[in-house]
Amino acid sequence: MCGIVGAVSTRNIVPLLVQGLQRLEYRGYDSCGVAVHVAGALRRVRGIARVADLAAQCEREGLAGLTGIAHTRWATHGAPAMDNAHPHFSFGPQFDGRLLARVTLVHNGIVENHEELRAELQARGYRFASQTDTEVIVHLIDSLYGSEADLAQAVRAAMQRLRGSSAIAVLHQDEPGRLVGARQGMPLVLGLSMDGQDRFLASDALALAGVTDRIAYLEDGDVADLRLGQAEVADARGERAERPVRTVRALGGAVDLGPYRHYMQKEIFEQPQAIADTLEGVETVASELFEAARNPAPGEGAAATFTLARQVLILACGTSYYAGCVAKYWLESIAKIPTQVEIASEYRYRDSVPDPDTLVLTITQSGETADTLAALRHAQSLGMRRTLTVCNVATSAMVRESSLAYLTRAGVEIGVASTKAFTTQLAGLFLLTLALARARGHLDGLKQAAYLKTMRHLPAALHAVLALEPQIIGWAEQFAAKENALFLGRGMHYPVALEGALKLKEISYIHAEAYAAGELKHGPLALVTSAMPVVIVAPNDALLEKLKSNMQEVRARGGVLYALADADTRIESGAGLHVIRMPENYGPLSPILHTVPLQLLAYHTAVARGTDVDKPRNLAKSVTVE
Repeated sequence: MCGIVGAVSTRNIVPLLVQGLQRLEYRGYDSCGVAVHVAGALRRVRGIARVADLAAQCEREGLAGLTGIAHTRWATHGAPAMDNAHPHFSFGPQFDGRLLARVTLVHNGIVENHEELRAELQARGYRFASQTDTEVIVHLIDSLYGSEADLAQAVRAAMQRLRGSSAIAVLHQDEPGRLVGARQGMPLVLGLSMDGQDRFLASDALALAGVTDRIAYLEDGDVADLRLGQAEVADARGERAERPVRTVRALGGAVDLGPYRHYMQKEIFEQPQAIADTLEGVETVASELFEAARNPAPGEGAAATFTLARQVLILACGTSYYAGCVAKYWLESIAKIPTQVEIASEYRYRDSVPDPDTLVLTITQSGETADTLAALRHAQSLGMRRTLTVCNVATSAMVRESSLAYLTRAGVEIGVASTKAFTTQLAGLFLLTLALARARGHLDGLKQAAYLKTMRHLPAALHAVLALEPQIIGWAEQFAAKENALFLGRGMHYPVALEGALKLKEISYIHAEAYAAGELKHGPLALVTSAMPVVIVAPNDALLEKLKSNMQEVRARGGVLYALADADTRIESGAGLHVIRMPENYGPLSPILHTVPLQLLAYHTAVARGTDVDKPRNLAKSVTVE
């Protein structure tokens, strides 16, 4: 849940490292630091403010070097404090008496056995300066270097001692011009300069935007040994491995704000194009849309998987979980297949009843979400080998480990609060619904063509919804003074209400909850007063009249309603009822359209309250630890 950047270069790499950290700020962090190898010594600068402050500090202290590492940390073990900030140093055993650091390291992940390793290293004379689990790795590598006398070998030996998921980048005082990285369960990429000998490491290719677009994705167990003009990779068995170098385009444009104030606003307005890209080339819904990944089910392609599956199990976290909740309605009503949706972090730790004829569907933006990846592996260990992931990153662990994959084309999403990733997931999940329905004989060609025609109109429909922004700003000005809010929906719009509440609480820090509107009388109605705005998602569907009754329950208690209503619902503004009219009714695809004004409401409320929209407190973009 933090960022790594490293480089070996012929020029001063401190500005490059700082720029890489700035590219990764969207992931969320509470401290940052840089370490370089210079004049036979390791030097570092750390801070608990923003990367911009770190850059100024590096300049003041004249930090410069040709080989270095940098990091943004999101606290897990130990508070956000200077001693806990990366990079960490090892000065050797306490009795050694050296004043210069011997090893420095940055780390993403969790060391599950850090307590026993800490006790072992303390007994050997190592002194710990932090409360982090990371510090055990730097001391462990130092202790192993004494016998190995080679940094790559010491890193490999150390990684074999660690339990949990980790990605690291390491420098040693005695080996200038050498940078070693390793990954196990956490993302790490290798970058090759486009026109020189420079070599790079990063936790995300976006960190290298504008520096290089030649990227190789390391695999679990890999150790990368980088020097000028060289980049050797050894796999989990210690054998030399070739990782294909890909050209990753258009990274630089992702960090250009253009006319927008924040990345979240930019990404909300990119949704029509993101949906169009996700649907590009979809003329018919065929199993070929769902590509065989690198771990295919024995003897089965997508067509056989869809035909033989007796039920669907959806595993996801956060916003992706809400996308799965919407998909459950589609899968059961259109494809007629029983569907269960589980929070990945709960599923992986509970006793469940496996069924080998289940299609296990994971939903993830990054493809590296730790709990979802672990839940996928848990399901596979129970004998459920038919797996599919809906994901935005083609090279991610989830895609590699699933039998099938559908790749959304949301592009890079920088704002912590997910927007276009969510709506493109919904588009992909609706296509999956149609493919399953067709394979199982529940969808004829005419109905499929009608659905696809409606989907192709989605970008235009989203533009019409985005045109409602001025009206939503008016709502946001009223919400900004509130401390609590309630969101209500019914049927497949209940998950949309959940997503709307999540967005508001994530970035405005207003306490917001969502309920199925029929549950009002079973408890939440006790909270309704004129001080708590109640947002209603009100499409013209079979549950509209029931929803209107729920609205009357709120008004009778003095509550103030804010309704997103389809044009033909006959819901009109009045005392205690504010209505924004949606441009058109969109049938089963209505959740995609109704999501967008809720995103805008959260965004403009946060702006009015002056919060850090793109980097909300305590949160990170890519949740790669438990």
